[in-house]
Amino acid sequence: MTTETPTKHTNAPYIYDHVGSFLRPDALREARLNTPLDQQLTDADFELQQQAIKDIVEKQVALGYKAITDGEFSRKWFHADFLVDLEGVDFYLSKGYGFEGVETTAEDFKIGGKISFNPNHPFFKSYLYLQDLVKSYGDSSIQAKQTIPAPSFLIFDSGRTDEYLNGYSDHYTNRQEFLDDLAQAYIDTALHFYELGNRYLQIDDVPWANIAQHLATSKDPEERAKFEQYAEEIIYVNNKISDALPEDYTFTTHICRGNFRSTWLFTGGYDSIASFLGRLHVDGLFLEFDDERSGDFEKLGDIWNGDKNKKLVLGLITTKNSDLENKNTIKARLADAATHVPLENLTLSPQCGFASTVEGNDVSSDSQWAKLNLIKEIAQEVWK
Repeated sequence: MTTETPTKHTNAPYIYDHVGSFLRPDALREARLNTPLDQQLTDADFELQQQAIKDIVEKQVALGYKAITDGEFSRKWFHADFLVDLEGVDFYLSKGYGFEGVETTAEDFKIGGKISFNPNHPFFKSYLYLQDLVKSYGDSSIQAKQTIPAPSFLIFDSGRTDEYLNGYSDHYTNRQEFLDDLAQAYIDTALHFYELGNRYLQIDDVPWANIAQHLATSKDPEERAKFEQYAEEIIYVNNKISDALPEDYTFTTHICRGNFRSTWLFTGGYDSIASFLGRLHVDGLFLEFDDERSGDFEKLGDIWNGDKNKKLVLGLITTKNSDLENKNTIKARLADAATHVPLENLTLSPQCGFASTVEGNDVSSDSQWAKLNLIKEIAQEVWK
């Protein structure tokens, strides 16, 4: 299903990087919580949002980070806000995602027509605001990083309701046509970000963790075949996107096991999906490795797959609690990882964002910045 186009080489991901989301200020968090996904913020709340973005950009720059995001303050969810504004994707009220011990709000998305690019997607306007803020510093070593959810959220049937399957069957009878439409929508979206000046795009690909858990635990051949097919389809779509991008456009993917109010959805290492991940045409993979649920580094070599232009961004610092990691412990883990993948192909980041949804994790603001500073200090000492 995939082609063998080699991955591109760029400076990013950086030796110290981050996944993208930050804790919202209290007033902005409340404004977003009180605004349904299918409605706009009031003018006053929008101004509050823009000022909060300006402040979070300033803090990232002051800390010395090279990849600058808007903290994902311009959205409510890390994934749903983007998806519902693609052509052919509809918002609806469903039931919440069942995280470990807690459930999200009941906002969801479904296929409501043929999937295609939306030239008026609100993320473009949000990106331009971020880019203008970054450019105002006059520092060519920093850049605006754009994060969006991966197409796998529409490929993968989460099984929470029948709305996804109904929407799919109403508008597509040919699976390949659907996959190609989805890929093209993302290609057109990415190329428009590129036209606006973006050179660093990250897709957040949580469904990989679901696939990994099922492949690691299921003994049912039919179920395993279903999840292997999902993996093949995700590779096909992601690689089709990557192969269509300009050579100077950094394209990365981020994989975690769920991140809502410091809870999680999935457990297990990368063993069952390492060979799949090794076939992705990406410049970098952000990988969660902050606790025992993430497994060990044994399959890092398979994920890297000998690609000298690909970096594995190790999420060794947790965003799920305020405890500050021990610097020597993290350095030892990096040394362990470097026995599987060359150090020059490794970088360091938090395991996920600090607020994948507007609620945010149970982490203090001071701890958020202390962890990011620790990541920078470790990286500067390890990659001298």
